[in-house]
Amino acid sequence: MNNMARIAVCDGNEAAAWGVKLSRPDVVAVYPITPQSSLVEYLSKFIADGTLDAELMNVEGEHSVLSALQGACLAGARTYTATSGPGLAFMFEPYVRTPGLRLPMVASLVNRDMLSPQCVWGGQQDVMTVRDAGWIHMFCESAQEVLDTVIMAYRIAEHPEVMLPVNINHDGNYLSYAVSRVEIPDQPGVDAFLGPKNVNWHAALDPDRPMAVDPLTGGADADGAARFVAYRQSLCRGMQTALEVITDVHADWARAFGRNWAPLVEEYRLDDADIALVTIGSMSGAAKDAVDAAREAGIAVGVIRIKTFRPFPVAALARAAAKVRALGVVDRAVSYGWNCGPVCQEVRGALYGSPSPIPVLSFIGGLAGADLTEAHFSRVIADTAAALTAPPAALPVWLNAREEGTPR
Repeated sequence: MNNMARIAVCDGNEAAAWGVKLSRPDVVAVYPITPQSSLVEYLSKFIADGTLDAELMNVEGEHSVLSALQGACLAGARTYTATSGPGLAFMFEPYVRTPGLRLPMVASLVNRDMLSPQCVWGGQQDVMTVRDAGWIHMFCESAQEVLDTVIMAYRIAEHPEVMLPVNINHDGNYLSYAVSRVEIPDQPGVDAFLGPKNVNWHAALDPDRPMAVDPLTGGADADGAARFVAYRQSLCRGMQTALEVITDVHADWARAFGRNWAPLVEEYRLDDADIALVTIGSMSGAAKDAVDAAREAGIAVGVIRIKTFRPFPVAALARAAAKVRALGVVDRAVSYGWNCGPVCQEVRGALYGSPSPIPVLSFIGGLAGADLTEAHFSRVIADTAAALTAPPAALPVWLNAREEGTPR
């Protein structure tokens, strides 16, 4: 079945807005910030011209954005917002409260590097800073994947065994503003795919059924401690259940709309590879080009692209990594505590205790909107291939540095 209504040419922000529009949220709360601003402007236009029947809340800042949406979600509304970088930092308090309340919100993070130095350009330091706040995180490579994943996110978030908020991440500047061909599903097809809204079966603001929401729960007594532990256990169960739900929802999407996105980990030219690049987000296209060129030169290399980052797909990543003898992990962010990239840290953790440990090299590039080109990935391929015969360097390779190991 192929439920396509039209072909459009749009950037990643507009593609996200189309995904939101087709998902029929009841409440959209917004505050503009570069490089997210045009996304909420597209939504404002949809609402103004009557093609999206939603309440638009233009509040005074990102803290209020998410606070307002928490109330709306508790009242039974399907909700949406988007932010970037410092805006995400400003909404941190309600951000960390949202998953504990088990609110099935959907929000786009148009990824942007963080301060300081002052920066308004793309990078993934913002999302990596909140990667363990309890939200589900999925990363997109293309504008088409952005549109499709926004819609899928509502089914994932609202699944009764998940009931957690979802962030759809797309890289600022590269996906937010890059224009490409996009297939827009038809509204009846999306309605059938999403089904009825199911956002408040566990809690709802109702004058006829008063309740305490987020009551003070401490561990000073045994009952309080047990209740607090139960909240944490439930959230962890929901997060792990999401791995199966994400997989099932992507399979349903492929059947309904004919596009088969990898739900957890994408493998590219991996089956006969000796080494692999590990990527996340929009950099993956350049990585695949570099792999194609290396293959023509006789180098057996592939790509492992991580689509779902939280919950981390440990088993899927381990299965993919078992096909190769070394990994070169490329990050657009820094894990300061480990002196490597955060994705590299996650990959090393996932492979810890493997019966056949392999070298896992860390490469950091694309910070503050810098390009990650085919030439950069060719360097990653060369260094990773060298690790097959000699011990790799312990320090990360800074791909956009003036000199190796020296930040610009």
